[in-house]
Amino acid sequence: MDISKLKTRTGTVERVWQIEIQATPEDADKIIDNVMKVDPLIYGRYKRNAFVSAIGSETYLPEENSTSAVHLGAANKVQTFPSVLVTISVEQNPETLGRVLDAIRDVHHYEEPLIFIKDCWASRASYDPHNSNPNRWWNRDKANAGN
Repeated sequence: MDISKLKTRTGTVERVWQIEIQATPEDADKIIDNVMKVDPLIYGRYKRNAFVSAIGSETYLPEENSTSAVHLGAANKVQTFPSVLVTISVEQNPETLGRVLDAIRDVHHYEEPLIFIKDCWASRASYDPHNSNPNRWWNRDKANAGN
């Protein structure tokens, strides 16, 4: 369904590619920083927008000809390591996506990084830094002052 013309009282939507990268916790910022060299990771009026999940576990079983087998002797042995999910979004432009994928692969510690690309719609708010909505972070103290 095409919702590109959707306009609500509070904003619109925009088509993006959402990219999810599985990485070690210590590599999350390195990946984001390297992507920033080729794309500003803009969301609204903010740059370097990314989500890094809490630490979970990644598990896999290396095959005989895998890098893990060659360098760790880990063929056919279950491997489990701490991992986070780094989520970013970029404009739907093939050249941008190509640069971002290269930037991720250049600094990722795996020879075959787990990268997933999703076709998504992202919300874009009607921006007003002076909005008086009491739910906005800059108005919360004012709204609670009377209590």
